[in-house]
Amino acid sequence: MGDREYGVRWGKLLGAFSPEHIKKGYRYLKRHGLKQFMVRLFERFQSQDIDYETWFALNKVTEQELERQRGAVFENPVRISIVVPVYRTPERFLREMIESVCAQTYGSWELCIADASPQAAAEKNMQDGRVPEAETELTAIIREYQAKDDRIRYQVLEKNAGISENTNEALKMATGEFIGLLDHDDLLEPDALYEVMSQIAADGRTDVVYTDEDKINQKGTKHLIPNMKPDFNLDLLRSNNYICHFLVVRRSIVEKIGGFRKEFDGAQDYDFIFRCVEEARKIAHVHRVLYHWRTHSGSTSDNPDSKLYAFDAGQRAVEAHLSRMKVNASVEKTSDLGYYRVRYALTEHPMVSIIIPNKDEKESLQKCLQSIQEKTEYDNYEVLVVENNSTKEETFAYYKEIDGKNHVRVLYWESAFNFSAINNFAAGEAKGEYLLLLNNDTEVITKGWIREMLSNCTRNEVAMVGAKLYFPDNTIQHAGVIIGLGGLADHAFVNMSRRRAGYMHRASIQMNMSGVTAACAMVKRSVYEEVGGLEEKLSVAFNDVDLCLKIVTAGYLIVYDPFVELYHYESRSRGVDDEKKERHKKEVQYAQEKWKDFLKAGDPCYNKNLTLSKHNFSLRK
Repeated sequence: MGDREYGVRWGKLLGAFSPEHIKKGYRYLKRHGLKQFMVRLFERFQSQDIDYETWFALNKVTEQELERQRGAVFENPVRISIVVPVYRTPERFLREMIESVCAQTYGSWELCIADASPQAAAEKNMQDGRVPEAETELTAIIREYQAKDDRIRYQVLEKNAGISENTNEALKMATGEFIGLLDHDDLLEPDALYEVMSQIAADGRTDVVYTDEDKINQKGTKHLIPNMKPDFNLDLLRSNNYICHFLVVRRSIVEKIGGFRKEFDGAQDYDFIFRCVEEARKIAHVHRVLYHWRTHSGSTSDNPDSKLYAFDAGQRAVEAHLSRMKVNASVEKTSDLGYYRVRYALTEHPMVSIIIPNKDEKESLQKCLQSIQEKTEYDNYEVLVVENNSTKEETFAYYKEIDGKNHVRVLYWESAFNFSAINNFAAGEAKGEYLLLLNNDTEVITKGWIREMLSNCTRNEVAMVGAKLYFPDNTIQHAGVIIGLGGLADHAFVNMSRRRAGYMHRASIQMNMSGVTAACAMVKRSVYEEVGGLEEKLSVAFNDVDLCLKIVTAGYLIVYDPFVELYHYESRSRGVDDEKKERHKKEVQYAQEKWKDFLKAGDPCYNKNLTLSKHNFSLRK
């Protein structure tokens, strides 16, 4: 990198910082130290090819589209009640919030504002011996807007009972079929309700809708940190409240679950979301940034340390959800506030069959097997080494040395190389209820890796679990597979340092993915057989992607588990001859044709606003 590029990069870094950013960076530096601070600093600014402010301006709804939306007619329009608890809201924030609702192109809404600030101000002023003059300011502002728009409803609360109870009071005012949640200092894009209504109209079973979001600075002049979300993702939600804003829920569900619970104040929305999605028939996601979360020094969004109790409440929200779902698991906070690790209890003791194809790679195989023996803290497993056309005498001598010892059996596949056929053959010979597909050029890092993978794979809804793989230089080789990346599928976060958490921490938390690499993947044998195993028409390329897509389209979940780590000594630039190139081309074409509808719809575990040309979750230009 030349001096000019360094200068441009540092100029970008320094020029982007507001006083709020500097304070936030200082807090992060104190909590995590200089080394991790520098990692996060470059992570924030290196990954994007386009400045987010520019991207947002290019992708926000046009005036022509807004005009079209205003004239649109839905066959069965519903009323959306937007509930807002306010408490000593600054006048500018309050006005901007109300005006963002009034600007909606979809007109069937009501704004239900519950105001807890006047009584609180009065109590404080009386204690200080002062006249509570300021208590009428918010009331006067809201009455002003009520005079202009009768869809605005307003109630002054007798006391400030906390965020949950105040929100419940706003809920009591709602008459709409759906409830939308909006914070008192945040903003909606003018097409937010129209896009939500479009999802509701598309499928009458839709009970929950959420959108993408970003943050804005205190003045509302700069857009920051876009959160481009996947479609509903159970394991990601258990790791982090990624849904957050903007959330709209069918009112009958809100009534059924009893609204918000004050014992979860600080993470009341996380608890609320869990209880809503547990009851929902369908959960829809709008791939548009329609909600702006205002940041300031006292908000959790900008200063996590300001409300540390919220993260304890978040942990309890995950625990309560798991308890209701009768899932035997424990929940831990991670070093990143607001992110959690769920440890599922392993209540079974099934056999696991580890399948390792091999040809003349004695040293690689030896390292792999040694790491299995050293890192495995689970006794009911077997290792099936599948010999395929080796020619070296030392290879066969090694087979004799290991066969029948330390859980190892050697099988012989005498036909031409076909990765899919080899693994299918071994699966037929396996004794285990779970198959663990493993490359011979891997080395296990994590102690207890099989137990960790099993704890996820034995869950009823899960059929497959993938691991986090590194190149020898400790950069990421695999952190899940994104369907559509590179034209068909590719790995997430390739070449990113293993120290980095990635976009929205996605490289370092459990989540559902549409694919994982077969270099290390555990799969239920019953499901493997149900979907027909690996596709033997795909002898080398994308057979694991095809298997994953067969699994997810059959209705099962795939879990990416970053707490299982291995080295993968795969060469980054392997030469191929013309015959291999032609075979690869044909296999790509076969997979693209077979899965063209999935590719067209887009990976539900990714986001349509993110690139399909890079591995780093950067914005699509």
